[in-house]
Amino acid sequence: MGNPDKRLHAYRPDLAEASLRGRIDAARFVEGHDMQVGRAVASLRRQPDDAAMQLTEALPGEACRVFDEAGGWAWVKLLRDGYVGHVRASLLERPGPAATHEVIAPSTLVYPKADLKTQIASIIPMLSRVVVTGVEKDYSALAGGGFIFSKHLAPPGSVTGDFVSIAERFLFTPYYWGGKTVHGLDCSGLVQVALLAVGHECPRDSDMQEQALGTRLPEGEGLRRGDLVFWDGHVGIMADATTLLHANGHDMMVVMEPLSAAVARSEAKGKPVTSIKRL
Repeated sequence: MGNPDKRLHAYRPDLAEASLRGRIDAARFVEGHDMQVGRAVASLRRQPDDAAMQLTEALPGEACRVFDEAGGWAWVKLLRDGYVGHVRASLLERPGPAATHEVIAPSTLVYPKADLKTQIASIIPMLSRVVVTGVEKDYSALAGGGFIFSKHLAPPGSVTGDFVSIAERFLFTPYYWGGKTVHGLDCSGLVQVALLAVGHECPRDSDMQEQALGTRLPEGEGLRRGDLVFWDGHVGIMADATTLLHANGHDMMVVMEPLSAAVARSEAKGKPVTSIKRL
């Protein structure tokens, strides 16, 4: 059967998460302890090195389990999608009360006062989770200080509807490997953020998404808004029957273009469509 996917299972020769006991060999197994991301986006990297490849991003308020910490780095599993990697330990904090709200705007500002004319304290992206302790005028007061415009927040899981309309709000966002914010994201990051925003579970990488999401359409079936088109290492969202919405390295940003153009460009590189899935 082979070893478990290292993207979703924390193990190495000296240490592994306790759930893998009996499945792999490791010198020591640990349960780990829970932490959460603070108010800055945390880059999750393949190795504990700022120059290592970014695998994904952990968003403010996102819960994780820490299995090891050394040299200023924490080896973690993100609890939202199960992804494993290394983050700067300084960007993590002990869990507080459960989040009451989630950011539903592409990004929002945290102000020191409930006043749009004050200088911002920080910027946090869609899906960031916060604890609201009260309301002052049009702003929500946060545990730990700061205010967010209340219309940019909603209780976690309360937003439903068309995930494509969420993805369309990221048009022209720069392409960024491993990114999942309005400041930069990749193809599978766009799909994941859009689906999570409307309460639909979604794994992180395009191959995981191809395996887990929806039902494969038979060849010749007419396409419609919301269908997912997969290639080897790439995914896009149908905005309508003929238009593809995707973050891609050809344009280095999120664009809408005719599906036929994207297919022709990919086939010229020897990468045909591998499947089309309908949610």
